[in-house]
Amino acid sequence: MSATAPRIVIVMPAYNAARTLERTYADIPHDLVERIILVDDVSRDQTVEIAKQLGLDVIVHRQNRGYGGNQKTCYDAALEMGADVVIMLHPDYQYDATRIPALVEPILRGDADLMLGSRFLGNPRAGGMPTWKFVSNRFLTALENFAFGLRLSEYHTGFRAYSRRLLETIPYHRNSDDFVFDQELIAQVVAAGSFRIGEIAVPTRYFQEASSVGFRRSVVYGLSTLRVVARFALHRIRVRRSPKLTPRTPGR
Repeated sequence: MSATAPRIVIVMPAYNAARTLERTYADIPHDLVERIILVDDVSRDQTVEIAKQLGLDVIVHRQNRGYGGNQKTCYDAALEMGADVVIMLHPDYQYDATRIPALVEPILRGDADLMLGSRFLGNPRAGGMPTWKFVSNRFLTALENFAFGLRLSEYHTGFRAYSRRLLETIPYHRNSDDFVFDQELIAQVVAAGSFRIGEIAVPTRYFQEASSVGFRRSVVYGLSTLRVVARFALHRIRVRRSPKLTPRTPGR
């Protein structure tokens, strides 16, 4: 990469990803990416050892901080490294990392601040998505589109890219340390009113080694997402203003 090229950094929130990390890493277009950060959330397997062998920048939590807490560390580290674009990629080989150039291109052009890799612009059932997950995703996405005034095909993807300006503005540290972190962040982006959101199709794979939230945790996640939508609606109509949905001043 040239000295003047935008600095693109991949972050991987990891937990027990030893069986899939190398395959995920192999699909990354390394000529485009400057750094890869893996934040390990107290894995019980060889995730950290493999990440170090691959030459990744590894951060190890001393105690499990949850999926959202892991991402907070990821984004803090990427911004500290001077990233212009930050890609969040699950290291479980579920999402096709060869799509990274298409994911970041709209941000590099200045046409988007948040890009989502959508399973639903293609055929997620072909990749093995369970029926119950398909139905719940469709319901929550329709509800969020109504609340946010958007027409996205999916909100619940683990493959995303952010501009530096967005991450410096959105108060993501106020968000949950659990899985609903992703939906809280999107609500913050929409509430800010100055960011553009885009999406591209991304093939996905469902297999035994790929991490996946089980049915019981998905019910909790779904209810938490409904609370995010309700909080956004009350904030938007000024019935109950939420600090989570109030942009921060850059640098604070």
